[in-house]
Amino acid sequence: MTVSARIRGDDVIAAQQEALAALYRQHVGHGDRYALLDFPDHANVGDSAIWLGEIAMLRAITGRDPDHVCTWDAFDADAFRRDSPAGVVFLHGGGNLGDIWPHHQHFREAMLAEFRDRTIVQLPQSIHFRAGEGLDRFAACVAAHPDFHLYVRDAQSLDLAQRLSCPVALAPDSAFALGAQPRGPADCDLLMLMRTDDERVAGDRGPVPEGAVVLDWLEDAVLPVWEEGMPRAAHYERLAGARVARGLTLLSRGRQIVTDRLHAHILALLLGIPHVALDNEYGKLSAYIAAWTAPSPLLLRE
Repeated sequence: MTVSARIRGDDVIAAQQEALAALYRQHVGHGDRYALLDFPDHANVGDSAIWLGEIAMLRAITGRDPDHVCTWDAFDADAFRRDSPAGVVFLHGGGNLGDIWPHHQHFREAMLAEFRDRTIVQLPQSIHFRAGEGLDRFAACVAAHPDFHLYVRDAQSLDLAQRLSCPVALAPDSAFALGAQPRGPADCDLLMLMRTDDERVAGDRGPVPEGAVVLDWLEDAVLPVWEEGMPRAAHYERLAGARVARGLTLLSRGRQIVTDRLHAHILALLLGIPHVALDNEYGKLSAYIAAWTAPSPLLLRE
């Protein structure tokens, strides 16, 4: 890759970082209190990269850590009210607004129903409902909340979001707040990081090139243990950091990459690795690329 190509790639990253900073500054400033909910305590590297980007951006703007963090399945309303009596409630971004990953959607809707006295900001998401009744239920939850703000990552999601009765805007994925990352050593010419979960495209994508290494990143990293007295937010940040470090190491193995995971595409951009991006089940990658990353010289054609 030439120096000029790397500069053009860096411009793509910088533009998204600037857009993210403008988004977050609409809701918090220096010293403001906030909560960040729905920590992704699972092996998918992409969600951990988003969390680290969210924390990095919020910390840079407010100068403080969140008053309260939680996973979707360990939310305690009393603890939340005690830790976070005031301030904006940020909901973790990603690709789970819809009915493919129902636990996260049910948690989002429960927060909207129970905390109508708080500003709630949904950080950038992709939206996909396989069934219309799920979108109707979410629309009713949004309509009943007086101060909900929704950010989405692509034009298709924006089209859906604009049917809802809340402020909506297009915004990049928060993982770009991490900035450029150092690339580790490569040990293969082609790494194919391909989905094995419910968002994979059904059927055979065709023959695997000879010598290619094929894997997914859903096997978890060796994780740090929770040290006595450590704040939950700090522990979550260490967990996410370990998972992202593992993902960066995996991606660095390939001199080139083929992937159908959005965050393998995003992290490949941050690592400076040329790659081909294939779509997931509902076109999430092509939609994001069209909105934000198409100008990158690191993005190769099939």
